[in-house]
Amino acid sequence: MTILAIERLSIAFGGVRAVDNVSVSIDEGLVFSIIGPNGAGKTTLFNLISGLYVPQDGRVRMRGEDVTGLPPEQLARRGLSRTFQNLQIFFRMTALENVMVGCHRHETVGIFPSLLHLPAVGRQNARTRAAAAGALDRVDLSAAADKPAGNLSFGDLKRLEIARALATEPKVLLLDEPAAGCNAVETGELAGIVRGIADDGITVVLVEHDMRLVMRISDRIHVLANGRTLAEGTAAQVRADPAVIEAYLGVHGSQEAARAVG
Repeated sequence: MTILAIERLSIAFGGVRAVDNVSVSIDEGLVFSIIGPNGAGKTTLFNLISGLYVPQDGRVRMRGEDVTGLPPEQLARRGLSRTFQNLQIFFRMTALENVMVGCHRHETVGIFPSLLHLPAVGRQNARTRAAAAGALDRVDLSAAADKPAGNLSFGDLKRLEIARALATEPKVLLLDEPAAGCNAVETGELAGIVRGIADDGITVVLVEHDMRLVMRISDRIHVLANGRTLAEGTAAQVRADPAVIEAYLGVHGSQEAARAVG
């Protein structure tokens, strides 16, 4: 069943078509990767899907509902969450506290009970801590729960952002270059985490430059170039596509991608 449909989406900046008539259909429970050279429009497409930009043309639908241009908080209520290329971490808070921030949309006790320290507040806080701890466990960060985020490694911080996004209980999770800046070991650990999230039924939409990671975990791959769709298919189909090799992978990159799943 299609959970996310992007229909003829377009946006221009200063006359340049950053995303030009792009259509994508994503089924539930997949790891769906969007790849392409720098400037292809990948992050712009993410920003359109996640409500940071409003498209000039086209529609975005979640489970058939038109959600085009809805702000991120409304999309989160409908089950869409995302991470960003650049870390958005509260470094003076603990890892657990960072993830608790992502649980806020599920909290029902308002400000006045909090000011009065009513028992419902304590019960809600306990539920929030438990949910945040569960999200940390899903990304193998339980041992770092009480550590200040500023003391974590870069790879751990990347996983922490994923945990905070998971705390919103998404149906669709957009990951924008989660392996950027990670070493080979961290990237390998991340691959298992992302694949596990999809296996749990959460649809993962991934923008990533690490072709070994993409080819290893993706069910479907959509290739952009100059804001337009270049190709779509399985890993095997994409890495063998002459247009993709010419525009993005190159011969060496295609060979590396083949070895990633070979």
